[in-house]
Amino acid sequence: MKRFFEYNWQVRQEWYEWCEQLSDKELLAERTGGVGSILRTLFHIVDVEWSWIRDLQGKPNPEEDFDSFKSLAKVRALDQAYHVEVKAFVDRWDEKMEENRYVEKGENGKVYDDTWGIVMRHIIAHEIHHIGQLSVWAREIGKEPISANVIGRKLAASQAE
Repeated sequence: MKRFFEYNWQVRQEWYEWCEQLSDKELLAERTGGVGSILRTLFHIVDVEWSWIRDLQGKPNPEEDFDSFKSLAKVRALDQAYHVEVKAFVDRWDEKMEENRYVEKGENGKVYDDTWGIVMRHIIAHEIHHIGQLSVWAREIGKEPISANVIGRKLAASQAE
């Protein structure tokens, strides 16, 4: 589990660096699909990851307003602030937590009943999904996207630095 969070964090940092070549106008341009823009998508990834982790811990997770984070530097700063708590939770993860129950009543009245393990995998898949959208948008503006390849990222425990 931890290795795929590390994968997502590595790729996200590479996307931040990639975004440095774009103007604010390009980062905020409305695009088809996803949550609307490159910067809003990065903000959404960070916010959703933190929110789910807060939910699993039974902590409140006040919703941030994207209008307060309309620059790459501000989204990166939010990510760094949230990452401390997210990483601490991921680092503490063990197999015993896998089957903990997560139950939530949705806005539509539907009850969601699953395990923490499934929620953690959802968080991972959620980011990978949005990173795919960023890759499509990168190609649409004529830029090479960040590689989504897992191979070569030194994620194995034996390769950790």
